[in-house]
Amino acid sequence: HTYKDKSFCNGGKEKTMMRRTVTAVPTYVSSTSISSGRQYIVTRSLSYIQRQISSKFSITSSSLSSLYELNQEKTVLRSKRCFSTISSVTKSEHVKLTLSHMAYKNGMLRHQSNHFSTTPSLSSSSTSSDPIPSPLLSDYDLTHPECNVSPTIASRVGKNLHLLNAHPLNIIKQRIECYWTEKHEVSSSSSKSFNIYDSFPPIVQTYSNFDSLLIPADHVSRSKSDTYYLNKDVVLRTHTSAHQMELLKSGVDRFLVTGDVYRRDEIDSSHYPVFHQMEGVKMFNEDELFGCDSDDDVIRLVEQDLKKGLEGLAKELFGDVEMRWVDAYFPFTDPSYELEIFFGGEWLEVLGCGVIHREIVESSGRGKQPGWAFGLGLERLAMVLFSIPDIRLFWSEDERFHSQFRSGEIVTFEPYSKYPACFKDISFWTGDDVGKPFHPNDLNEVVRDVAGDLVERVELVDTFVHPKTKRLSNCFRISYRSMDRSLTNEEIDLLQNEVRTVVSEKLGVELR
Repeated sequence: HTYKDKSFCNGGKEKTMMRRTVTAVPTYVSSTSISSGRQYIVTRSLSYIQRQISSKFSITSSSLSSLYELNQEKTVLRSKRCFSTISSVTKSEHVKLTLSHMAYKNGMLRHQSNHFSTTPSLSSSSTSSDPIPSPLLSDYDLTHPECNVSPTIASRVGKNLHLLNAHPLNIIKQRIECYWTEKHEVSSSSSKSFNIYDSFPPIVQTYSNFDSLLIPADHVSRSKSDTYYLNKDVVLRTHTSAHQMELLKSGVDRFLVTGDVYRRDEIDSSHYPVFHQMEGVKMFNEDELFGCDSDDDVIRLVEQDLKKGLEGLAKELFGDVEMRWVDAYFPFTDPSYELEIFFGGEWLEVLGCGVIHREIVESSGRGKQPGWAFGLGLERLAMVLFSIPDIRLFWSEDERFHSQFRSGEIVTFEPYSKYPACFKDISFWTGDDVGKPFHPNDLNEVVRDVAGDLVERVELVDTFVHPKTKRLSNCFRISYRSMDRSLTNEEIDLLQNEVRTVVSEKLGVELR
């Protein structure tokens, strides 16, 4: 049961390691000993294991009492998880399930040692074929034709990383809130404070997310290739501005809204389909507009207040850095700007902002009352301030990650691993003559659902137009990398084969 494997993805350098296998055994074996060394805990659901074993080994299910792990020198009985699912095991041989197949392909493995969390987690190295949808989505049919929320995304809804104590996103959130509610208010003449909202559910009406913010019906952000729809009238919010109209109508003059937002996006170290955003809004009363004789004077005053406040925020977060304002366009503000800072030897976009569009203010029942709004991404700021190299790390529950952070402190993240990547290409024909229209974000969703956070990057590396048929072929390179361990060619081949199968079935393309 124990053998050598030299096919590790380590940049061409061969390593000799001992492959561990787990064996399903009859019920007469007793659970009597547990190794005190490194342990692997199977945490997948019972029903899923039943289906896999039954389909792959033609065994009826009824009772499985123990799991073996065969170590390098001895057989160690593992009883961390005992299942009662298989009764009929052939007398001639036991059922052998390779650890790499069952653990990494089906998301069963959790590595437990002094450096790892002992509870099932959203580890960056785990994949999950049957992720559990959030209870927040229990009222929605995720199989409906109008719904494009994938199982992976459905399992992320409501995790609220921004509310976890000592999480980098929570540290940034608290520092920004402290600035606006304490330091900024002290320096301003207003006695009104900012209301804080950080627990709004991410499920919102399509109207609130788009129409109320003057986003045109034909805007690309409203397409299913960019937005997650539960149905045509309900989406997972793409920005926290989705709550702006509701709060303005309620009479709140100043507020900060923080929450998880969802966008179908590319896969790389700085993009993730779930991230966290904060919006700030400040409305001005007549006393604060004293001395303004025209609409232009009002806009100028609001704009100056906005820029002064945000420049103060940038200094609070980054110190005394060089800044510049760039003209921008957003449907919901006019005029609109982006703030950039010179940090780490380059110009970085920090946030977008502007004077709230007059039509939005009027629709909220506030007449011509002026105000400003800004929006920023917590991950973008945290990656820069903490020197976090990969956005997937925010979802890790690895103790080596979280032990480095303390509430209220900004520290430099110390990488605890840098394992080699494994690259796999996939090529296919696209076009109306092949199937439905293809969008790269559709491929990203499939890859993410199959391989989870083992996928580091998906990029288009080549295109080809057939000289006779004029058909278009795309070649995408998928980069697999775990932040916890080295990946084997065998386990990645299994994932890649599943990616190819699902791509062909779901995207309607013709594989090459």
